[in-house]
Amino acid sequence: MAVLSDTDRQAVAAEFMQQATGPLTILKADVQAAVNSLDDWYNSNAASANQALPPAARTGLTQTDKALMSNLIVNKRYTKGA
Repeated sequence: MAVLSDTDRQAVAAEFMQQATGPLTILKADVQAAVNSLDDWYNSNAASANQALPPAARTGLTQTDKALMSNLIVNKRYTKGA
């Protein structure tokens, strides 16, 4: 899967700035750079994340379901204090 388009990356940055619990102490350009960097990282590490799954999940889950699972894990780990 390719990285997000520039428009989608800008939308993510804008959504982040609206939802962040802040206070944000970095510039808008820094937020955009962070979004771009994480999107690049996810793109570079997608195969590794897929390989981390047990074979049944690797082949039996859709890409959308794998993304949902990943989002739920990240949310629980980092925003819920796990």
